[in-house]
Amino acid sequence: MAFTNNADPSRVGQVEGAGNVDELFLKVFSGEILTAFEEKNVMKDLHMVRTIQNGKSAQFPVTGIASAGYHTPGESLVETDNGYLSDIHKNEKVITIDDVLVSSTFLANIDELKTHYDVRSIYAQELGKALAKRFDIATMKTLFAAARSGANISGQTLAGSTIQDATTDTAAGLIDALFAVAQTLDEKDAPDEGRYAILTPEQYYTLLTTDNVAISKDFGPGGSVAAGSIPMVAGISLYKSNHLSDIIALGDVSSTTTDDGSAANDVFGTAGTGYNGDFSTLTGAGSGAGMKGFIAGTKEAIGTVKLLDLATESDYQIERQGTLFVAKYAMGHGVLRPECAVEVTPPAT
Repeated sequence: MAFTNNADPSRVGQVEGAGNVDELFLKVFSGEILTAFEEKNVMKDLHMVRTIQNGKSAQFPVTGIASAGYHTPGESLVETDNGYLSDIHKNEKVITIDDVLVSSTFLANIDELKTHYDVRSIYAQELGKALAKRFDIATMKTLFAAARSGANISGQTLAGSTIQDATTDTAAGLIDALFAVAQTLDEKDAPDEGRYAILTPEQYYTLLTTDNVAISKDFGPGGSVAAGSIPMVAGISLYKSNHLSDIIALGDVSSTTTDDGSAANDVFGTAGTGYNGDFSTLTGAGSGAGMKGFIAGTKEAIGTVKLLDLATESDYQIERQGTLFVAKYAMGHGVLRPECAVEVTPPAT
């Protein structure tokens, strides 16, 4: 017996039996990317982020400091020559949106059919990690640029800071360096709240495994060897990231004009280099060989302008018999308050 009518399949990718047959697959894919981005990203919550609806840049106002003086009875406060009025200088920092950063892959339909596991979730995680890495590295580079920047307002001393010749391969040396960072931030009147330091995994675990000095009752309350965690030293929250190690491994890329050099923001002040700078100072030499530097700051040090938040797209291409997956965002990063950033470098000789 032959059937004359075609079957009406139930497409599992459709929403309520209508529309794009891949619609539900896209939601799953998007969720995987968002999860991977959040899990692998360190810097997202450690600096200022502003979202704009349209345009190419955003303005961050910068305000100077006021002065105070004793008043002589009878003198006018508004008379300029008497010197009572504070001329509070002002400036602005403009952060421009970079080009759209994309991470993409193509999945052949036949390969997906033959695969006995969920390959889409694996691909999604890799795309998310790729974007998170680029975001982290760009913002960490910007934090280094802040530590090396002069004051935003002329005539003031609120520039970034560098602590040189720090011993970063022992727990005691790292603790001394972190207290030096705290002192430096205090002297620059940087906020007490939200202070943090990004360490390499080696430095982070040195604090945990060398005589447990950093998780004693005097340091890092809540630290635990069992949990492999040391949350704070000298009022500075500690984070570990391989992305810092990636930056250190770059060495001197201050003249690089490709890749990061295509960004709209030249954070180190050299046109066409984007977020690239000289990171060779983060590698020790001589008696400090093997030591690495690190970076610290507060949330106010740098900023990100976000035009397009993390977004995903998928497109089944009949002519190619497969699906193109794309993850993307459009953001830009820049220095806001240099005095809120501190670079720590090991001995150079």
